[in-house]
Amino acid sequence: MGELTLFVGQIFNGFSVASLFVLSALGLALSFGLMRVINMAHGEMLMLGGYLAYLTLMVVPGPLGILVALPVAFLGAGLVGALLEATVIHRLSSRPLDTLLATWGVSLIFQQGARNIFGAIGVDVTAPAWLNHTISISGGPLDGLTLPATRIFIMGVAVLVLGGLALLLAKTRIGLLVRAVNQDRETAAAMGVNARKVDLMVFALGTGVAGLAGVVLALLGPVTPNVGQSYIVPAFLVVILGGLGSLVGTAIASLIIGLFSALVQIYVDVSLSQVLLLVFVIAFIQFRPQGVIAVRSRALDS
Repeated sequence: MGELTLFVGQIFNGFSVASLFVLSALGLALSFGLMRVINMAHGEMLMLGGYLAYLTLMVVPGPLGILVALPVAFLGAGLVGALLEATVIHRLSSRPLDTLLATWGVSLIFQQGARNIFGAIGVDVTAPAWLNHTISISGGPLDGLTLPATRIFIMGVAVLVLGGLALLLAKTRIGLLVRAVNQDRETAAAMGVNARKVDLMVFALGTGVAGLAGVVLALLGPVTPNVGQSYIVPAFLVVILGGLGSLVGTAIASLIIGLFSALVQIYVDVSLSQVLLLVFVIAFIQFRPQGVIAVRSRALDS
């Protein structure tokens, strides 16, 4: 394999990792930008999406099972997120530290529940035949380059979700209400906007997207009770680097972190690349504390 092929392959891997990061971090960006809530149970929504995909494929086997699993995981994780917001988040929203501790406790409950139901080893979600192949390039400067169809599918899902959220927030009445509450909660409430319902909807939407991330993540490896913990820290890094509450910033930060990790791994091992990534993020926020995209919001200024 030539150097150009290796470089292009790592660029592809970087976009693939960025797709996972953006799906994992979108919910955190939405909930923190609107409600200033740090949800430590967000990784367990990914885990829930993976297990829902596993159960869906047991009921709907065959090539279309994974496509059915996507809306099932979105709705299932969204409903659990709505229940979590109504019972825990809303009651502790004025106490950020208590919210952090409470959601951390919820994450431990979810993990133990998954162990009791599915076991500690994990379950496998088998990709359908139309995803279980690679696209290979023979001849030319990129001879030997292989592109897994599963990774391409994950990138496609990420683009569709990001585009759908952007259209929802920019072109619909729901998006108008979300933007109003995000920019000035008190004024929006005074004009008749039900900020409580907006919070509930946005939190449920964010956890639903995390459920989608769990489905595509299940295509790459077994679903275990701890699978969400592997992505919660990178997701927080993406939110911080992108600018709190910014979808555009979240997408850009996901690309930066994904490409940085993939390219650095050409020269160093995975463990050292993670250390270098953390150093990079710390250095970046020293020079630009507001992140890639600065979001102006009285909710964030208060």
